[in-house]
Amino acid sequence: MEQEDTGRSALTRRDYVTYGAAATGLLAGCAGTAGESNAGEWTGETYEATLAPVGTVEFEAPPESVMVYNLLYADMAVAYGHGDAVNSLGFSTEVAGALDAFYERLDGIAFDHTGLAQLNSESGGLTVDRELFYELDSDLHLVDPALVCSFDGWDVDDVETIRNNVGPWFGNNYSRNNTQPPEPYRDAYEYYTLWEIASQVATVFQARDRYDALKSIHADLVDTIQSNLPPEAERPTVGSVLYMGETFYPAELNTAGFAKAHTRPLGANDAFAGDDVSYESSYDFETLLDIDPDILLHRYGYSYYDVDGIREEIADHSVGGQLSAIENGRFYAGGNPLQGPLMNLFQLEMTAKQLYPERFGEWPGYDGGAYPEIPPDERLFDRDRVANIVGGA
Repeated sequence: MEQEDTGRSALTRRDYVTYGAAATGLLAGCAGTAGESNAGEWTGETYEATLAPVGTVEFEAPPESVMVYNLLYADMAVAYGHGDAVNSLGFSTEVAGALDAFYERLDGIAFDHTGLAQLNSESGGLTVDRELFYELDSDLHLVDPALVCSFDGWDVDDVETIRNNVGPWFGNNYSRNNTQPPEPYRDAYEYYTLWEIASQVATVFQARDRYDALKSIHADLVDTIQSNLPPEAERPTVGSVLYMGETFYPAELNTAGFAKAHTRPLGANDAFAGDDVSYESSYDFETLLDIDPDILLHRYGYSYYDVDGIREEIADHSVGGQLSAIENGRFYAGGNPLQGPLMNLFQLEMTAKQLYPERFGEWPGYDGGAYPEIPPDERLFDRDRVANIVGGA
């Protein structure tokens, strides 16, 4: 990479980012807070971004080549005008279809995921070949080092070697459900909301104006939803599930973590939150019928699973066909827990319509491909405004 002529030093962008990260110390006792930054669009000066567990990383310019493992960070890169910096995704790039589905409704916004490296080989356990880090030679690894440390064959020394020899880490994965990271990272770990993480990634890309504008839209959307919710006693019971092999695997709706950023604001009654049921269990048809949620949301409903096919399979089952959600046509393709800020806007609107159609308009259904077209007067946020923000207008 060519050197940046800043008039201050002969360090390349890669050298400077790595030096800045090393100077702060990324593991022990260096976790900062991901509050609001005063940084605006990049002005050519040195700046810092902070996120546990890595702490503070110093940058001279926004990174031009970025390793990404999970979709939420790819979505953030696109939101901040740097989608072309992404060089990889954790699994098959087909999962990026979840992004395509939403971006189809944002004029002029797209994510070219052809040619991206696949980090995880899917050959059994979760891991990434160390050599791939050197081949990609990324300016920044927009990945939680604690997550990588949990992979087969990796430890803290391996993670630190990549930081020192290739480029710094910047990511937080365990705020997904506020679960414990691997032991070496626990003292430095903090848990953030989706939009708190998005704030610090905006600082990395020097896109404060875009972040502020998108967060304002999000705040208005949440206010619109919450000010129009029915009384708690009139809200439906909802089960968030994955269905595989005639077995249902539940997840929380209303607890902390960015995985629930599209369901928690809706305040539905979680069908699996009772004393006699558990998220640690899986459920066959008979036990799910005993619980019988009014609505079932199938997680990863975009690009990962054929939810229409799953719905038909359940409806054809002698017990599954008796579920209220099936009988009443309320088995829906649910949101992706690994959501970035743009995904979150659409998934909030989608879930509001699925749960409370009498308040927010009917959900037209989803049968694959793009997020369904919603008539302009039934949309809960302005697509053109979002597209203009992301496009830098």
